[in-house]
Amino acid sequence: MLTRLAGGHIVDPANGRDGVGDVWFRDGRLVAPPENGRPDETYDVAGMIVMAGAIDIHSHIAGSNENLGRLLLPEQRYAAFEHAGHVTTAKGAWTTAETGRLYAAMGFTTVVEPAVLPEHALHAHLELADIPIIDKATLTVLGNDDFLLNLLRRREGGEAVRDYIAWTLATSRALGIKVINAGGAAAFKDNVRSFSLDDVVPEYGISSRAIFKALQKAVHELRLPHPLHLHCNNLGIPGNVETALATIQAAEGLPLHLAHLQFYGYGKEGPRGFSSAAARLADAVNAAKHLTIDVGQVMFGQTVTISADVLRQFNARNGARPKKWIILDGDSNGAGIVPYAYRANDFYNAVQWAAGLELFLLINDPWRVFFTTDHPNGAPFTAYPDILALLLDRSLRAEWMTKLPKEAIEVTTLPSIGREYTLNEIAIMTRAAPARLLGLRDRGHLAAGAIADIAVYAPFKDKAAMFRNAAFVFKSGELVVRNGNVLHQPFGRTLNVHPARGRAIERRMRDYYENRYGLSPDFMTVADLAIGRPDPFETVPCLS
Repeated sequence: MLTRLAGGHIVDPANGRDGVGDVWFRDGRLVAPPENGRPDETYDVAGMIVMAGAIDIHSHIAGSNENLGRLLLPEQRYAAFEHAGHVTTAKGAWTTAETGRLYAAMGFTTVVEPAVLPEHALHAHLELADIPIIDKATLTVLGNDDFLLNLLRRREGGEAVRDYIAWTLATSRALGIKVINAGGAAAFKDNVRSFSLDDVVPEYGISSRAIFKALQKAVHELRLPHPLHLHCNNLGIPGNVETALATIQAAEGLPLHLAHLQFYGYGKEGPRGFSSAAARLADAVNAAKHLTIDVGQVMFGQTVTISADVLRQFNARNGARPKKWIILDGDSNGAGIVPYAYRANDFYNAVQWAAGLELFLLINDPWRVFFTTDHPNGAPFTAYPDILALLLDRSLRAEWMTKLPKEAIEVTTLPSIGREYTLNEIAIMTRAAPARLLGLRDRGHLAAGAIADIAVYAPFKDKAAMFRNAAFVFKSGELVVRNGNVLHQPFGRTLNVHPARGRAIERRMRDYYENRYGLSPDFMTVADLAIGRPDPFETVPCLS
């Protein structure tokens, strides 16, 4: 069926479109305007804003840690429901079904779960398969695992590391590699309670710097579309801007993605020894053209912090709000689940809120800064419309600042920043740039041949309301949302990569798992048949 979206304001930065026009699609793909073609169906979107479906590169929506968070704070989920089957309040602990519906209502069509341990991959993929409408992907976590650390200790070389990464990606069906406080969780097992870039994992004699650089180099040489996705050392600690700056310098020009950079944007200035150092970080990012980052914006309200950075979460457990937590010192990274309520009247939380916005507004290139809250760590993803409104309207930011502790805002640069994002910049940051970063050539834009993932917004003065409930959302050409209400719930696919690897790694991994665990590594392999849906995976090609 040939469909036409007629007369909308098309914002498609990947193709240089920012004006009134039509969008055509047939059989789930965008097509060029047909000569003398008559559409089977037309939607009058005159005066509305038309963008590609949005892409979230970092949101914890599935897996064992997310489920531990649901178990720890069941009251979050129950408080989110006013009546059965419909979420009305952003509380951050909803079901898989609601996850897909809430994302779709905002115009998102692809979401990446950024932290899945290889041994937990099957469970995560089964849960992702239960999320309707959106396409998904995972990042596999390495960097604290015994096999990799032994490779580095024995100095086996880059080929061995590349083969191990390629094997892990293939078995776990992931789109890329994540490293979380490289070596920190392994050191935690030896009673280490702080771990910085040049600290050494006791049992292996390998520094955090050496681990992340080995992974970064291997990911680059494997030609994975997405560079190494790095959760740095010293998350959340006053003065940790120095760690982030040292990490940026250590990258030495190779592509690198820094996750939730807001949580590393802290100095020690001011009367309380805590301040925003986001301006220094933004300057470093602006100068490092090989670097991309996502922000991890904090918003005020109850949430639960979920991380495989077990060392950091163990140290944060005494600040839990409410006073309950889970620390799991498992194989490789483990897990830490610590509930937390960000409060507008709290000095430290206000500084965190401001630091995230500073990063958004001071990093010049919207192609290299990505829109996240590190859901649910900084805020639930349902806070995205409110953050977009803050980026688009400096007067709204000023209004928010009047309600925050004055002494907190004084240790930031936020009041001096007049920049307001344009809709074109929003479309870059939430559509075109994520597609490019992840290697998704047929998403994030509205040219012929792209998947017909389209979001249409009515241009309300209240920008948060505009982005919270899209007027129309099409997923692969099917109308799934009208005026914020979900009409249909098709199931998307999960994106993964398959880089080449040497044959010897198969035998090595079989010997390793049988000797260490008494198990075949086959238990880690995520097979198509295990998912229970037709054609559940889509392969993204590596870079040529």
